[in-house]
Amino acid sequence: MDLTYEQKYHQLEEQHWWFTGRRDAVRKLINSLRIPATADILEIGCSAGPLQQILQADGYQHLTGIDISEKAISLARQRGVANVSVMDGARLDFADASFDLLIASDVLEHIEDEARAVREWHRVLRPGGRMIVFVPAFQILWTRHDEVNHHFRRYTGGHLRRVLQQAGLQLERTSYWNSALFFPTTAVRLLQRMLVSSRPDPNYTGDLKQLPPWLNGLLSQLLKTENTILQHLPLPVGVSVFAIARKP
Repeated sequence: MDLTYEQKYHQLEEQHWWFTGRRDAVRKLINSLRIPATADILEIGCSAGPLQQILQADGYQHLTGIDISEKAISLARQRGVANVSVMDGARLDFADASFDLLIASDVLEHIEDEARAVREWHRVLRPGGRMIVFVPAFQILWTRHDEVNHHFRRYTGGHLRRVLQQAGLQLERTSYWNSALFFPTTAVRLLQRMLVSSRPDPNYTGDLKQLPPWLNGLLSQLLKTENTILQHLPLPVGVSVFAIARKP
């Protein structure tokens, strides 16, 4: 991602409603899988380590985090997050069958060769191991925000399923995520695309913004409520899509 955007990202990732909502979703999915506390867990794209901190507080004992950003890993270490390192998520320096669970939240869209990346993820999973993958949904939502983030694509549920299955993984469940804000987000992004085509902003650095605490808390709680619903049924549309896949 652009350096200016990365700086903003790390300033906001601990409290911003999008990130707190997604970490809550991942945490609930892990709980639903009944992953034991002794499991070896790899987070690809761990950034400055907020999910690692949550999982450690939940009692998970064997956590590993990687990120391609040296700044992110430096910040994670400053925050007391252990066992993190700089590494390319498509070229993993781990032995075969090293992990019981792999988490990749908004990583795959940054990798040009998605098939190679998922084959690597499959390689480092133990037989019976799972991966939880979140990616941004629907090409219609593509804006300059994706370009600032250096995305190669956005996904449908079908696209994500095919990529995982072609790597030899078995799909356990898929769903869209952030369904509650899908329609307002779509309207805003379509408007943004029209405005950019008429008068692009040369100073644009992405959509991440610091919101008033009351609004940030409201949106975070909205996503956490949706995350609870997701434990019982999939959602038909959303700003993101996720999958849980298993290595046979």
